[in-house]
Amino acid sequence: MLVRIDQEKCCGAGHCVLAAPDVFDQRDEDGIVVLLDARPPAELHQAVRDAAAVCPASAITLDQA
Repeated sequence: MLVRIDQEKCCGAGHCVLAAPDVFDQRDEDGIVVLLDARPPAELHQAVRDAAAVCPASAITLDQA
């Protein structure tokens, strides 16, 4: 799995961090998403899919290849 984020789309809701804190974080100054691991291990894939699904701005895209 390859995770991509679009910081321009991010609204800083933080749902991704709650769903997958090992993969996503937020900048302190404005809450915009920070990608910690673009290729997370298999045991985190479901959490990452959940994070992408709950993102209100659709700022997370996943490549399952």
